[in-house]
Amino acid sequence: MLVTADLHIHSPYSIAVSRFMQPEQLIHGCVTKGIQVLGTGDALQPDWQNGWKPFLENDAGIVIVPQGEIEDKKRVHHLILAEDPAQFDQLRDLLAGTCKSFTTSGRPHVYLSGEEIAHAAHDVGALVGPAHAFTPWTAMYAYFDSVPACYGNAKIDFLELGLSADSSYGAAIPDLYGIPFLTNSDAHSPYPDKLGREFNRLRIRSPTAKDVLAAIRTGSVEMNAGFFPEEGKYNRTACTRCYEQYTLEDALRHQWRCPADGGIIKKGVADRAKELSGGGEVRPRPPYLHILPLAQIIQTMEGASSPGTKKCRAIYASFISAFGNEIAVLIDVPVARIRTIHPKVADAISALRSGTVTLHPGGGGKYGTFSLLPP
Repeated sequence: MLVTADLHIHSPYSIAVSRFMQPEQLIHGCVTKGIQVLGTGDALQPDWQNGWKPFLENDAGIVIVPQGEIEDKKRVHHLILAEDPAQFDQLRDLLAGTCKSFTTSGRPHVYLSGEEIAHAAHDVGALVGPAHAFTPWTAMYAYFDSVPACYGNAKIDFLELGLSADSSYGAAIPDLYGIPFLTNSDAHSPYPDKLGREFNRLRIRSPTAKDVLAAIRTGSVEMNAGFFPEEGKYNRTACTRCYEQYTLEDALRHQWRCPADGGIIKKGVADRAKELSGGGEVRPRPPYLHILPLAQIIQTMEGASSPGTKKCRAIYASFISAFGNEIAVLIDVPVARIRTIHPKVADAISALRSGTVTLHPGGGGKYGTFSLLPP
C-alpha cells in the first residue's frame, strides 16, 4: 500500500514550538492534510512519549512512528526513527550521563559524536540519519564534507534533505549513492502551512510503524514532495543581516563579510551542494514533487498578511469540505474542479503543476517567495 508520511516534527518541549502541538490536534491535522503516517517528535523526552501512548492506536487510522531528534557535540542534528517507543527508553538509558537532562529538552544536546549516536541508535534497532542535512546551521554538511567525516564507520539509514534542498542537490554526491532521501516538515506548529509541508510517499506492506521502517531500510520511497529549494531561507549565498545575495566568488572575495553592512555572508545550500558533488555522476532518484502549502497559496492569491486570517481560513475550509484533504487538492483534484471553489487558487495550482512559477530565492535566513508567470 502507498502512504503519505511526515516523519519529523517537534513537541512543546522543544524551543519555539506551539503549545498546540499535542497528539490529538496533530492527528486531526493529519486527517485535514492527508497524512497517513506521522512521527511523534521528541520521543527521548519521557513525558512527551508517555503522552502519545493513548494515541498510538487511533480512530483516524494514522500510523504513529516513534521519532526523535538529537544534537551532537558538534551541534549537528540527527533524526532517529523506531518501531516501538520502548526503543527510545533503551536509547535514553544508553545515553545516560551524556547530556544535562532528557526531561528539560525535547531535542537534547549530547556530548557525543555522530558516530557514537548512530551506533547507539542501531544498538536498540532504530534507524538514524542526518536531519535537514544541507541546512547551513546544525546540519551534517554545515560542518562536514562527507558522511564518514560525521559518522565514522557507522552507517546511516537515510538522509533528510531539509526545506532548502530537493533530491537533485544530493543526487550527484557519491557518499549518498544508495541512501534513501526523506522529506519531512520539521513542524513546530500543527497548522496546515507547517504540518506536512514536506512529505514522503512510501510503499509499505501493512499500516504499522515496523513496516514503515522496513520501507525506509529497503529504499521503498516512491516520491518525495516539498518546497522548491529556492523557497528555503538558506538556499542562496547571502548576508544574514541585510539578505543581499552573492555569488560564491564574490563572497570569497569579500571574505564572507557583507560590504554593505558588515554582516556575515552565509554560504547557500545551492552552492554547498555543487561543492559536495564534485562533478560526480547524477544517480536516478524517485520523483520529487515541488509543492507549496495550500494555506500559503491562498494567502498569496488573496494578498493577505497571514494564512491565518479569517478569510484565508474560510477559503481553506471550503477546499477541505469539498475535496477531503489538502494533499488531494495540491496534486490530485482536477484544476477545473478547484476553479469552482477559487479561480485564483486554481491558477496557482495549475502553474505549480506545470512548473510555470517565478521563484524569488531565499538566502541568509530569509525565506524565498514565488509569483505566477503571466498567462
